[in-house]
Amino acid sequence: MQEYSLSALSSALVVLLILSAFFSMAETSMMASNRYRLRHLAGQGHRGARLALDLLARTDKMLGVILLGNNLVNAAAATLVSIIAIELFGEEEWALAAGTLFVTFVILVFSEITPKVIGAANADRLAVVLAFLLWPLLRATYPLVWFVNLFSAGLLRLLRLKPAGSEATGLTTEELRSIVLESGHFVPHEHRSILVNLFDLEHITVEDIMTPRGEIESIDIAAPVAEIANKLATSFHTRLPVFDREPSNVVGIVHLRRLLADTLHGEIDHELLRQNLAEPYFIPAETPVYDQLRFFRENRQRLGLVVDEYGELLGLVTIDDIVEEIVGKFTTSMPGSEAVCSWAADGTALVDGGSNLREINRRLGLDLPLEGPRTLNGLILEHLRDIPEIGVGLRIAGVAMEIIQTENRRVKIVKIHRP
Repeated sequence: MQEYSLSALSSALVVLLILSAFFSMAETSMMASNRYRLRHLAGQGHRGARLALDLLARTDKMLGVILLGNNLVNAAAATLVSIIAIELFGEEEWALAAGTLFVTFVILVFSEITPKVIGAANADRLAVVLAFLLWPLLRATYPLVWFVNLFSAGLLRLLRLKPAGSEATGLTTEELRSIVLESGHFVPHEHRSILVNLFDLEHITVEDIMTPRGEIESIDIAAPVAEIANKLATSFHTRLPVFDREPSNVVGIVHLRRLLADTLHGEIDHELLRQNLAEPYFIPAETPVYDQLRFFRENRQRLGLVVDEYGELLGLVTIDDIVEEIVGKFTTSMPGSEAVCSWAADGTALVDGGSNLREINRRLGLDLPLEGPRTLNGLILEHLRDIPEIGVGLRIAGVAMEIIQTENRRVKIVKIHRP
C-alpha cells in the first residue's frame, strides 16, 4: 500500500503547512493594513499599494480566495497526517487520535498564531508584497470564489445583514484627534499642538475667547477732545470701539491709522472722529469659533463685538484671538497682557482673576470646570457665592487657591497651588 515514501509525505506536509501559514499571514496583513498609508503610497506610484487597495476594495473576493486556499490546505494537511500515522502505526484508533492532535497543534502554532502575529506586526510592509501573489491567485480561482460567495451573500441576506462598504469608512474628529496625539515622533510636538487646537475649535464659542467688556479699551465720543487724543496716542491697538456715554452704547469702530492720516492736516475733533467711524460688527455669544473665522473672512472684518441673546454687550473678539487659539499666544503683546504665568519653584502660580479658565488649564495643566463662568474670578465668585476677602482659601476641582488681592468687588490676584 505504500505508494509514497515517508520522506515524500513529510515533505508534502511541510509544504502544506507553509502554504497554510502564507494564507493566514495574508489574511491578517491585508485586513490590518493602514488603508490611508496605502493610498499615500499608491499616490506616489507604488504598484504593490495599488494592487493591495484593489484587493481591499473587493474584500469578499479577497477573503474568499484566502479562506478557500487556507481551508483546502489545512484539510489536506490533516488527511496527510492520518496517512502518515497509518503507515507508521497501522489503523489503530489511538494513532489516528494522536495524529489529529499533532496536526491541530502544528497548524495552530506554525500556520495560524505565528504567521498572524507576524502579519499584524508588519501589516503595511507585507500587504504591498502579498498583493502581488494574491492577485494572480484570485484571477485563477475567480469562478470558484464567485460560486462560494453566492452562498455567503445569500446567507447574509437571509440574516438581514448588510456587508460593510468596500471603501474605508471616514474618520470622526475625535478619531483624527487621537491619531494626531498618538503620532509620536512622526509629527513634531508644535505641529501636534496646532492640529489638536484646530479640532478643539468645534467645541469653542467666541464667548470662550473674547476679551470681557470690563477689559475692552474703548473711547467715549462724548469725552473732551484732549482725553480722546490722549487715549488714541497711548493705545496699543489699531482698532478701538467708540461708545456714546454708556460703554454698552457702541456707535462705531475707529481705525487709528486712518484717523492718523486725517489728523496730519489738522487737529482732531469730535466731528472728525465721527467721520472715521466704521459700522460695528456684532457677533452672537454662542457662535462657534470656527464659524466665526469664516464669517470674518466673508465679511472682511477683523474685530467683532460679542452680544448675548438680549443684545447686551459681553465683550470683544478679534481675528488675532482666534489665531492665538490655534498657534498659541503671540510673543509680541502689550505690556502687562500676560495674565497667566507658569509654576514657580515652590509649586505655586500667581494668576490674574480675569484670566480665561481655558487658558489657565492649558498653561498650568489643570482641569478647572469650564461649564459656567469663563474667568477665574467668575468661578471663585460662583463657588463662594460672595465676594471673598484677602487671605481666603478655597479648593475647586481639587485645586487649592488663595485670594491675594481684590479690587472693585472682583478677585484681582489668586495664588494657585499645584495639585
